[in-house]
Amino acid sequence: MNRQEAARRAAALRREIARHDRLYYVEHRPEITDDAYDRLLQELAEIEGRFPDLIVPDSPTQRVSGAPLEGFPTVRHTVPMMSLGNTYSRDELQAFAERVQRFLGGETPEFVAELKIDGVAVALRYEGGLFVQGATRGDGTFGDDVTTNLRTIRGIPLRIDLSERSIDVRGEVYLSRVGFARLNEERLAQGEEPFANPRNAAAGSLKLLDPRMTAARPLELFIYDLIDPESPPGWQHEKLERLTRWGFPVNPNYRRCAGLDEVNQFCDAWAEEREQLDYDIDGVVVKVNNVGQQMRLGATAKSPRWAIAYKYAARQATTVVEAIDVQVGRTGTLTPVAHLQPVKLAGSTIGRATLHNEDEIRRKDIRVGDTVLIEKGGDIIPKVVKVILHAGARRSTPFQMPRTCPDCGGAIERPENEVAWRCVNPFCPAQLQRTVSHFVSRTAMDIEGMGKALIEQLVIRGVLQDYADIYTLEADTLAALERMGKKSAENVIRAIAQSKRRPLARLVYALGIRYVGSKTAEVLAQHYGSLQELARASAAELESIEEVGPRIAASIEAFFASERNRRVLDKLAEAGVQMEETRPKAERGGPLAGKRFVFTGALSRPRHEVEEEIKALGGTASGSVSRKTDYVVFGEAPGSKLQKARQLGVTCLEEKAFLDLLRRCRRKGR
Repeated sequence: MNRQEAARRAAALRREIARHDRLYYVEHRPEITDDAYDRLLQELAEIEGRFPDLIVPDSPTQRVSGAPLEGFPTVRHTVPMMSLGNTYSRDELQAFAERVQRFLGGETPEFVAELKIDGVAVALRYEGGLFVQGATRGDGTFGDDVTTNLRTIRGIPLRIDLSERSIDVRGEVYLSRVGFARLNEERLAQGEEPFANPRNAAAGSLKLLDPRMTAARPLELFIYDLIDPESPPGWQHEKLERLTRWGFPVNPNYRRCAGLDEVNQFCDAWAEEREQLDYDIDGVVVKVNNVGQQMRLGATAKSPRWAIAYKYAARQATTVVEAIDVQVGRTGTLTPVAHLQPVKLAGSTIGRATLHNEDEIRRKDIRVGDTVLIEKGGDIIPKVVKVILHAGARRSTPFQMPRTCPDCGGAIERPENEVAWRCVNPFCPAQLQRTVSHFVSRTAMDIEGMGKALIEQLVIRGVLQDYADIYTLEADTLAALERMGKKSAENVIRAIAQSKRRPLARLVYALGIRYVGSKTAEVLAQHYGSLQELARASAAELESIEEVGPRIAASIEAFFASERNRRVLDKLAEAGVQMEETRPKAERGGPLAGKRFVFTGALSRPRHEVEEEIKALGGTASGSVSRKTDYVVFGEAPGSKLQKARQLGVTCLEEKAFLDLLRRCRRKGR
């Protein structure tokens, strides 16, 4: 393929990938499989790798930066991001409508009612159709520049069909309930504290300094406003329609309301229906529809006069705790759950509520027989807010956590500085479904077709005793299960066979070793080259590897010391699962073998390209400077990493000297 052919193919691939991004992330009607999408992206990456001058800023390969950021610059919003006034009262909503009409000299306004997404407000700027900057709300006048992290959200178009002018759009970044649950499961599996709620998780994800970590979070976004100085004022509902045509993800659940009666109907309807949504809302935003009237109404020092947020009241009820038992989560966490006297709340009958952990029970002093106030938030299981004590009431004895796993009877432990007790048996039946789900997940062994429902059936029927049993499955066994036919069963068996050749890093991550995430698994695979060598490593040896601290090292050593784990690994080996690094030697050895690089400042080439070249020569790239760092490479406007490197005595190279080093290494590698 010559350069001209490559340019045409790259342009076609970018258009096709952008179309599929819109179908999947905005319109929710995908046309191709994830595997087919990945092949398109891989083909584009290969073309751009051969012809780097063809890379454009809005290429889908450029969504994720190749290295951590050093901070978030402050940017000034072109138009201030004001906060909305809130009300929980229909009387106050009526007063708002009357106040608007009075300011408009008696004109009767039309309204638009939109769902109030419980997320993080952001501003996106497009120049000549290209996404150039994104920022958080901040104080309304100044926000943090989080452009690099926002680019990782695939629902955000990197280019729109709009040339020769600049626009700003406003939106809300959020996590769906499914995405939030998956994120917390992954954090628990790696021994990290779960996020308290989706909004906190979304806010924290936008402020991560490593965009690759943000890209791993299932962030989504709804756009709700357009600032286009060159267009006539028009109407709010027309803005939403125009944003939709341009390919922005716009929440379709809005309503054009002739008056306040229709606004109230909208609020009432979604008060009942909000549980059916896959994301959290905490109310309805009511806006004057006519943008010209919005401009006449203006704003106070804090809030626009033409909009208000009607907030739903907390969903609470009182009931009685009839019993407390302990459930074992799929990550081994023991969670106490209150069984309640059934009570109606937010359109459903509630019979249980999570008590979170032992410390929470003690803090609130929750006991069997107590009258409690419960609240239903975004979680499926409500929580107990507090105990309501009645004068003279006799109470039962305080609750005590069990001393063994209530499911398998095995030992439990509460690690230092953690709030949860855990079952230490990784093959406890209560954990097995989660263990297998992690093993087959896309970022692990990537066995397509092995979903939650199929795994649940296989575990319940005793077909799977551990994840190695996956490789003994037969098509006839699968075809006999619910919602499985002969063709589906054959596809799963084929995917299982293909998974045997996954890279070693995927296997290490799939094992579910506590605290070992995908990045650490990659480091371990590069360092040891085989699962057998990794299994032999002591905690002290493991700690000498960058990215591996004492907690991770101890967890790895304990995993391979387990006789049961060793038996499962033997079964994987007998099944033919690849347990050695299969990448070309140039990627594992080479002139830079064992050398660790850190970059700071702006380089003349994209940082991810440089990092890939280092890996090809045997080295590794890290985001932080330590005594284990061999070289710090600095470009224009270097950050604090350079100063820290000099303090630690680490060799510092200007980009020119670094490029000379690479040239010498390439000659040696030939």
